[in-house]
Amino acid sequence: MVDARKIKENLERVNARVAEAAERGGRLPDQVRLVAVCKYVDAEITKSVVNSGALDIGENRPQQLWQKAEQIKVPSVNWHLIGQLQTNKVKRTLPLITLLHSLDRLKLARVIEQQASQIGVQVDALVQVNVSGDESKSGFQCSEVEYALEQIMECQHIKVKGLMAMAGLDSDVPTTRREFESMRRLQDRLQAKYGDQITLSELSMGMSRDYEMAIEEGATIVRVGSEIFRE
Repeated sequence: MVDARKIKENLERVNARVAEAAERGGRLPDQVRLVAVCKYVDAEITKSVVNSGALDIGENRPQQLWQKAEQIKVPSVNWHLIGQLQTNKVKRTLPLITLLHSLDRLKLARVIEQQASQIGVQVDALVQVNVSGDESKSGFQCSEVEYALEQIMECQHIKVKGLMAMAGLDSDVPTTRREFESMRRLQDRLQAKYGDQITLSELSMGMSRDYEMAIEEGATIVRVGSEIFRE
């Protein structure tokens, strides 16, 4: 049985920690958006999260996002795809999502452009960066991002809103902070170079284990799941 009260309490606690981290980073709380990651829970529990006030919902798998979007018909919910998007799932996914966090390869960008053109939508997306260099992680290497961004900017139906990254699986606290800091520097550098063509206002980084640190280093979006469902 869903403990809706506990979910609401946890969500309030996470929101408070987000606000405190934003203030430590010299920003207002409303300058950081919390995406509630519901990839490990069913539609019933996800709906409890929505009813508790979280309107930005993150899903890892397109199929789960499709199912939940069909079952949770709340117009104000923003669906975020945070996991890898396979090219054969692009067409069905695009009309449902508010933001794609994982634009991680040029082949995907080309398929999105083709499908978005056919169905008449514009896709807001974040370019995924493999900031830690982990072989198990997808995304562009830091040295590849500039070229990738130039290619993606040529797509008429993709609007790049910023960057996304995850700290390394084996990164300790100092290393994680350095990785987040390097992402903020990369965002600033790209904005300075391409500012007359694009606005890279979003920086999605930080999960349950490190979202406060990410906010302190400049994250505008954090993706938190397990902290919301803690018993």
